[in-house]
Amino acid sequence: MARKAIAKDQIVKLIVGAGQAAPSPPVGPALGSKGVKSMDFCKEFNARTQNYVPGTPIPARVTVRPDRSFTFELRTPPTASLLLSAAGVAPTKNKLKGAGNAAGPNSNAGLEGRGKSSNQTGPGAAGNSSLGTVGQVSLKQVYEIAKIKTSETRLSGIGLEAIVKSVIAQAGSMGVVVVP
Repeated sequence: MARKAIAKDQIVKLIVGAGQAAPSPPVGPALGSKGVKSMDFCKEFNARTQNYVPGTPIPARVTVRPDRSFTFELRTPPTASLLLSAAGVAPTKNKLKGAGNAAGPNSNAGLEGRGKSSNQTGPGAAGNSSLGTVGQVSLKQVYEIAKIKTSETRLSGIGLEAIVKSVIAQAGSMGVVVVP
């Protein structure tokens, strides 16, 4: 005979645009399979994200209890989307996209953003390096992004300087140049 499983909380992680939650995919199927009414989540999510710029991707961590009630916590927007919006990158197909394999912050390529060194030359060399850099951000903007990220509880043990270094490294890998 099989033992009955003990019911426990289930966690669903979603990334939804601020103010754009709807019971259609990805929200509907993810919560519907857990027995949660997705319309209730959408109304509450949209109400809590009304102070964000519409469409900004907001990660949400939804905890579903065995009685099908739920709670959720909002996290800060991903660092990549904050960097691209600070750099003024125009959305492509309603999404912000970086350059890909562009030169990092410690590279000799500088503002040229030539990308990774490889034997290939021309527009198709080294992944998306043909895109070069997609924009520039100042150190002040990097500091503001790091301040936003420090408000998140899971990053509370990390110092501001370490978060700033992380943001600068991510900017380099995305093709966003950090200028003093």
